[in-house]
This record gives sequence, C-alpha cells and structure tokens, in this order.
Amino acid sequence: MTTLRILVIDGNTRETDDAHVAAGGNPTGEHYAAVLRSLRADVECTILHPARPGGATLPNGLGLASFNGIAWTGSALNVYNDIPEVRAQVELARAAFAAGVPQFGSCWGLQVAATAVGGTVRVNPQGRELGIARKITPTKNGIEHPMLEGKRAPFDAIAVHMDEVTVLPPGATVLASNAVSAVQAAEIRFKAGTFWGTQYHPEYDLNEIATVVLRYGERLVEAGFFADTSALQRYVSDLRSLHANPARQDLARLYGLGADVLDPLCRRLELTRWLDLQVGRAAPSRS
Repeated sequence: MTTLRILVIDGNTRETDDAHVAAGGNPTGEHYAAVLRSLRADVECTILHPARPGGATLPNGLGLASFNGIAWTGSALNVYNDIPEVRAQVELARAAFAAGVPQFGSCWGLQVAATAVGGTVRVNPQGRELGIARKITPTKNGIEHPMLEGKRAPFDAIAVHMDEVTVLPPGATVLASNAVSAVQAAEIRFKAGTFWGTQYHPEYDLNEIATVVLRYGERLVEAGFFADTSALQRYVSDLRSLHANPARQDLARLYGLGADVLDPLCRRLELTRWLDLQVGRAAPSRS
C-alpha cells in the first residue's frame, strides 16, 4: 500500500494555538492531521508551523515535492497584513503551486492560496460569519466539480471568518457561495499546481468551533452575537453536548443542525474527495 505523505501547514502562531488548547480545543495542525488520518489509513502527516519563528523550514532532506499533498489549516491571522508570519505562508503557497503538489485549504488556506497567485482578500463588509455557515449553494461549476460530488444543495457547514476572498486569481473557479460570502469554495490552478479550498471548515467539529467562540469571548458579546456572557457560555455548552452526543435531537433542532454538520462523513466529504481524487490518484506518479 502506498503511503500518502501529507504536509499539514498550521497557519496559527504559537500564542493562538496555546490559547485554543487552554480553551478546550486541539492544536490546529495536530487536529487537521488527525482528521486526515481518520479518513484514510494510508495517510502519514508532517506538520509545519510557518507562523512560528524558524517554523517554515522543512525537516532535513525534505522538500515540498517530497509530499503527495499539502493541507492548509485555518488561522487567526489576516493575509493582507504585511508581517513575517503572513509573508512566510504566502511564499510557501506560491512555492507549492510551482512544485505541482495537490493542495487543500480551509478558510485561511483558501485566502493564502488566492493571495499568493494574484487574488484579493478583504474584511467582509457583512461582518463575521460564525458558528454555522448557512445555505452554501454550489455554483454551476461546483455542481459538476468532484470536490462537491455527494454534497446536498444547499448545505450548512461549520465556519468562522471575518475576511473573505473578493477577487479570485486567474485560473480560479468559484464552486460554492452563500449570502455572506460569494466565495465559499473554489478551485485554483496555477503553474503546475491545483488547489481545492473552502471558506468554511470541513475539518472542524462542534467542539472546535465551540472552543473558538469561548476563546473570542467578550468580543462576540460586544459585536452582538450573544446577548451576554451567559448566553455565550450556554451556546458553547450546548455545542459541546451535541458534539459528545449527536443524537441529542433537542439541541439539533434548537440550532437547526442536520447531517451535513453532525455526520462526520458528510461534514468532511470535501477532504475525503481531495485525498482520494487529488492525492491518492497522483501518489504513484509522485513516489
């Protein structure tokens, strides 16, 4: 059996990862790697931390072309900020396209890939999309695209983002949209590389998004997402209870959640399709 070697790029700083763990979540890169390994037994992951000092260097003897696929996590950074933590990741994405390694990115990953090859990202004028992105609808191209094959239309997905891709680079195709963001999923082709990405988080579960809410805390109350701290804490508790027991129909009905969010196979379908169709099929030629 061929081993699928995946480079997982953790887009967060150490401070953000530490805060997320302290709030009850998992380190961003480690969580993403665990999800990928859960989808295929032949996946082997190496985690890179380019937002940390010295963290953009691959282990000795390895280059981007050493991997069968590259997966980008989310991040609390903003790609339009000209800081070392951002520049390192934009340069890495550009190099990954040139190396021709299949890429997948969630949220930040999509924004980095688009920026690296000529796209534009800005603060969404509609504000933050938080918790569940509703009524994500495949475009005509998306209906026919293998990444979204098997997704019901429209579908909901776990999401958290303030920024959005507003101008896709040449060679990009919008695959899904909703009322909050015109680019909820996209394919980007550049040089030798193909990137599949989503603005939402197919790798997240309800505990992870509950942790994000808890970590943001009072900012969300001030922004009007919750009436007060007690309401925020109740939301976090309910999501964690539903994560622990997806059969809690009372909570599923209360928050309007169906199989597209509660069933891991449905929720992670885009990642499964990428592993099977982009990484798995190309692996023999890259061995």
